[in-house]
Amino acid sequence: MSHEIESATERKTVNRLMRIAGQVQGVARMIEEDRYCIDVLTQLAAVKSALGKVETEVLKKHAACCVNEAIASGDEAEQRAKFNELVELLEKRR
Repeated sequence: MSHEIESATERKTVNRLMRIAGQVQGVARMIEEDRYCIDVLTQLAAVKSALGKVETEVLKKHAACCVNEAIASGDEAEQRAKFNELVELLEKRR
């Protein structure tokens, strides 16, 4: 992956995280203002969804870079380690 593409992707990810931070602050204000619970829950669902998209992007980057490098290396121990990392991560995502 070229550094320009990587940098642009990282910028998009950071921008997305900044928007999520703003959403979380908005949810905190809603709670302080004693807003209707369903409205708060709706916003929390939006935050979770946005975080899930960031998580997917980071996972894609890991697969494209780290996992590909392990495969290309031909080192079975490294390949197994990366595979195990992914399995553990997927178990945590449940």
